[in-house]
Parts: sequence; structure tokens; C-alpha cells
Amino acid sequence: MANLWRLWKILFVFTRYRLDSLVPTEQLPLSLRIALWLAPWRLNPVPSRLNRGERLRLALEALGPIFIKFGQILSTRPDLIPDDIVKELKRLQDDVPPFASDKAMALIEDQLGQKISDLFAEFSAEPLASASIAQVHAARLFASGKDRSNDDGSGREVVVKVVRPGIEHTIERDLQLLETMARLLVKYSEDGRRLKPLEVVDDYRHTIYGELNLQIEASNATQLKRNFANSKLLYMPEVIWEYTRSKVMVSERIYGIPVADIDALQAQNTNMKLLAERGVEIFFTQVFRDSFFHADMHPGNIFVSRNNPQAPQYIAIDCGIVGSLTEEDQNYLAMNLLAFFNQDYHQVAQLHIDSGWVPATTKVHEFSAAIRSVCEPIFDKPLAEISFGQVLIQLFSTARRFNMEVQPQLVLLQKTLLNIEGLGRQLYPQLDLWSTAKPYLERWMRERFGPKAAFKELKRQLPGWIEKAPQIPGLVHGALSRLNHMDENQQALQKEIAALRQELAAQKAQKRQQALATLAIGSGLFTWWQAFALGLPEVVGLSLAGAGMLLLIVRA
Repeated sequence: MANLWRLWKILFVFTRYRLDSLVPTEQLPLSLRIALWLAPWRLNPVPSRLNRGERLRLALEALGPIFIKFGQILSTRPDLIPDDIVKELKRLQDDVPPFASDKAMALIEDQLGQKISDLFAEFSAEPLASASIAQVHAARLFASGKDRSNDDGSGREVVVKVVRPGIEHTIERDLQLLETMARLLVKYSEDGRRLKPLEVVDDYRHTIYGELNLQIEASNATQLKRNFANSKLLYMPEVIWEYTRSKVMVSERIYGIPVADIDALQAQNTNMKLLAERGVEIFFTQVFRDSFFHADMHPGNIFVSRNNPQAPQYIAIDCGIVGSLTEEDQNYLAMNLLAFFNQDYHQVAQLHIDSGWVPATTKVHEFSAAIRSVCEPIFDKPLAEISFGQVLIQLFSTARRFNMEVQPQLVLLQKTLLNIEGLGRQLYPQLDLWSTAKPYLERWMRERFGPKAAFKELKRQLPGWIEKAPQIPGLVHGALSRLNHMDENQQALQKEIAALRQELAAQKAQKRQQALATLAIGSGLFTWWQAFALGLPEVVGLSLAGAGMLLLIVRA
């Protein structure tokens, strides 16, 4: 019932803001176009005071955190979404209506166990920013610990992030609805199993609940800060662990320029080309060097340092969603991307089969031909005009014919890559993602599989091998003993099977004899009864019955 009520609310919001008018009906089948035209919500007029971008933004805000996240992703794709809609969706990144400050302060005091006045020298009740999951308040720590009497106004400036009260219930309700829809998709859609919607929803559940726990976000931020220590590419604000709990996180305040504020970046003469390229380099460094990447890199979470505009440095916040890949996924992904860059479609097809992303029975030449038919027209354009997002969309559409399965572990990566490309194109429309990424991937492959990497792995494994060397003779002897024991057990098992077969054969013969004896007795009695019915002498009947029984026994 809860799911039905939530679905009803979604339909109500859909009709209230007449989102059906945003659907490109000319691309739909005629029957569906007629159904949409006759739908009862068309009696509701399109709100004339709101443009289509405002209607979509307000609808997503009304539906809650999961839908707001979806809008944030769309806001980074001006190459896919019209400009007027992108402009409105950008407001979802840090301009979601805040919740009451007294509730935020009460939650902070409850989590940290003290009053606001005892925790901070200054605290701004007006939030700096408000997002779908939490909102942020500015504050200042006491100059010396928590002793207000010794405060001289030089305490560290911080931001206090607090989770929206009751948000868990809203998210769980939406996740249950998504899970129900996923089950229906698996049950009734031909593509349901291939798309793995249940696995995707489960993965998203894990991700979103990780984002609700600010201690997890704080640990993610600390790990990213460690990975990029002293880096010229990325700076991560320091977490103040003493003031961090599951619903509250306090961290260093930064004063960068929002990455979406193109005018401010250009006003300080920022090298926009280098800024866009460094964003791509940061992404590939996180994915391939660290296997630990910030997976929520929409513009509201990214700033640019005001220092050294000619060598700009990124500042990232909000690390609630991070992703990681196994070594196998890293290798296959890197080799796939390089094969794309080199237009080696046969290699792309073979890698998909080897990795299990498509069934092992897929014919390589057919799959590679299909990939070529999609990619060749795209590669006729200058590299700077090629959208990697468009390539992925068309490739997945083509691979659908070959039963390509969705890989839940790559969903976050795909989303982040699309965000990075969209952000890079906003900063520098001529961004050549391909030529920026290719040298990095080639260098990573050399480092991963070259002689230096092999020697490094040998050095890493050698102490363990040396430690286990004295045990090797005993391990070999034990393995051989187990093999001999297995042979003996196998021989004993074979004897038992042979004896069992003999016993079964004897039981079959015995049952056959019993059946024949029963048949003989029955036929004898029947012959005797027939002779008696015909009025023959009793001795004749008995003789015929005995002869029949004897004949059956002899034939057996």
C-alpha cells in the first residue's frame, strides 16, 4: 500500500506540472501517442507562469532526494539536455529548500552532546547551502579548545553538515518503490534479466545509505585527502573528527570559486583548457591509480582554488558517494578504452566476451561488426566534437542485441564519467576527452604490466615466498599423500559401486521370478476355472493348469 500511495503521489506531481509535455511524442509509437493524447491529465492546463525547466525542477524537488539526485546528473549534460532546462536543474545542486534551522541545531546538539554555544565560538543559523540529503552551516571553533573565556576570535573557520531529519524514511520508501518496479521489469520485460535492475537498485541502496552516514563520508574524504596529499590537481578539506558523528560532520571551510561560475573563473584569468583537462586527469587517477573515486562530482560539489589561476587546482567536497573497481575490472576497462581510442573493434568485442559482459557464445565477428557500424560514423568527426556519453549510449543500445548485461559495479563509474565529460565541456567546449585520457591510460598500462611492475610485484611477494619456503616440502608431501588417499578412496568407491550393481541385478532377477510365479499361479487358476466352466472333468482342468504353469516356468 505504501508503494501504491507513493506511485500515486508521483503521478500527481507528474500531472500537476504537466511533465508529459516534455516527452518528445513524435518519437513514440502511434498507439502510445494516442494513449498520451487521450490521457485524463491533459484536462489539466500547462502552468503558464512556469517554463519547462522550472516545472521539471519543482517536480523533482517535490518528489524528494532520489529524484533530486537524478536532476543533478541531468544538469551536467548540456550536450544531451536543452540549455533552458540545464539552467534550472543546476539549482538542484545546492539550492534545494532548507529545513528549519532550529531542527538542525537540535540535531547537532543531540549528536555532539553539548549546546551550540559550548561547541562553537560562532554559528550561523542561516545555512550556507542546502542539498537533497543534508544542509551546511558556517561556524567557527574556539581559539583554544572549547574554552570561550580564552577565545580571541582567531578560531578555525569550519562548516557543519547536518543530515535532514527523517530523510531515511523518505529514501527507504522510494527505494522500495524502485525495487517493486525492478521486480516487475524482471518479470514482464524481455530485457529485465539482462539489465539486472534488482542488482542496480541494491547497489544504489548501499550507496545512498552510505551517504546518509556522515562518518562514512568523513572517512571517504580523509582517504581522498591522503591519496592526493601535496597534489597540484586536487585539494580535499580536512575533517575535524572530534566534532563528527553519524548525522553531523565538521570540516575545514574553503573559499574556492564554484566550478559552474564560468564568469568568475574567467574574471581571474583561469586557464580553462588546463582546468578541464585536469578534471579528466583527476578522474582517471582516482579510477586507475587508486581504485577509489569520488562518484558524485556534480558542479555543486566542486570548486576551484583562487590561488594560481594559470595552474588551477580543484577542491572537492561531499564525498558521501565513492566507487571502487577490482583489478580485473580496472584491466578490462582500461583495455576497452584503449581499444576504442585505437578503433580496434575486434578487441573491444573480445574483451566484452572475456570479461563476461556478454555471453561466451557471442560470435566475435558479428559483435565487432555491430560495434563498428555504431562507432565509425562518430569517429569521422573531429575528436573534440565526439561525446563519450553519446558513444556509450549508442554502444549499449547496440550491445543489447547481444544480451549484454548491466554491470552494477560499473554504474557509478559510468555516471561519474558522464559527469566529468559534461563538466569539462562546460569549462572548455573544445575539450578533447579522448586525447587527454589516452596518454594517461597508455602510461598506466605500461606501469601495470611492464617490467618495472613485474619486478615490483616480485619484490612485494618475495618475503612471503621466503617465509613459506621451509613449509614447501611438507606441503608437497601432504598434497601427494592426499592424492594417494584419493586414489584409494576412488578404488574403494568403484568396488562399492560394482557390488551395488550386482545386488541390484540380483534383486531385479528375484523380482522377475516372483512376478512370473504369480503370473503362473494366476494363469493356472484361470485355466482350471475355464475347464470347470466348460464341464470338463476336474482331472483335465488340473492337468491343463499344471501344463500352463510348467510352460511359463520353463520359458522363464
